[in-house]
Amino acid sequence: MRLATLRTGPQHQRTVAARIEGDEAVILEAFADVGAVLAAEALQSARSVDGPRAKLDQAHFAPVVTRPGKILCVGMNYRAHVVEMGRAAPPHPALFAKWKESLIGAGEAIQLPPESRQVDWEGELAVIVGKRLRRADLLEAAEGIGGYTLMCDTSMRDWQYRSSQWMQGKTWEKSTPLGPWMATPDELADDAELTTAVDGQEVQRGRIADQVISPAGLISYVSTFITLEPGDVIATGTPGGVGHARRPPVYLKPGQEIEIEVTGIGRLSSNVANEAVPGP
Repeated sequence: MRLATLRTGPQHQRTVAARIEGDEAVILEAFADVGAVLAAEALQSARSVDGPRAKLDQAHFAPVVTRPGKILCVGMNYRAHVVEMGRAAPPHPALFAKWKESLIGAGEAIQLPPESRQVDWEGELAVIVGKRLRRADLLEAAEGIGGYTLMCDTSMRDWQYRSSQWMQGKTWEKSTPLGPWMATPDELADDAELTTAVDGQEVQRGRIADQVISPAGLISYVSTFITLEPGDVIATGTPGGVGHARRPPVYLKPGQEIEIEVTGIGRLSSNVANEAVPGP
């Protein structure tokens, strides 16, 4: 099953959850977003409840979870990416956080801020927590996965490496597409691969099995020190092929398009635009 969050109403100011069925979205009117479905423990009923239908090609996607309580991201979690960045695999997850203001929906433009000249792509599989978890073992963590979605962990490298703490280069406003939908765990193929393309040219390809720490392992680790709630998001890292590691480095430009795909989950498409900064 795939669930999305759509923008609706005047100027698309409101949101509503929807179940994806082929080329249609079945509106789940009782829920403002997918996070609300998970918080209400309504995942099973969402499989069958009926509602108004909308054509998917006319839908406006919001971030699949619009206001997650936590957005945690993991650095250096694919072996190939560890190698290309000239580092050693960390013995524990290298964690940093994003805020909800950084999120955008599928089809919305990644904003290039005028303060950065080194904006990089990082295609990622993100796991969405499905129930409250604290000190979960691996089995409990796996059972607590609500589903998976896609993220571009857009990175402003010149800000990221101003210090040893990466956060300032990772959570710029309107920089992080999350979507287009959440697919339940049964949709993720056993041999799933993640690919990223920029303007139709493949720049990243990696097997999900190349992760140093699995999604369940990340949930277990994080839940050791903080309670995870339904709708929390954990981005599981990026494979090799980022622009910053190329020689010479390659960064995003306005007008480009990024496509991220994971086998069984779907495709996330985003264009790139300069941020419109108000004048004095």
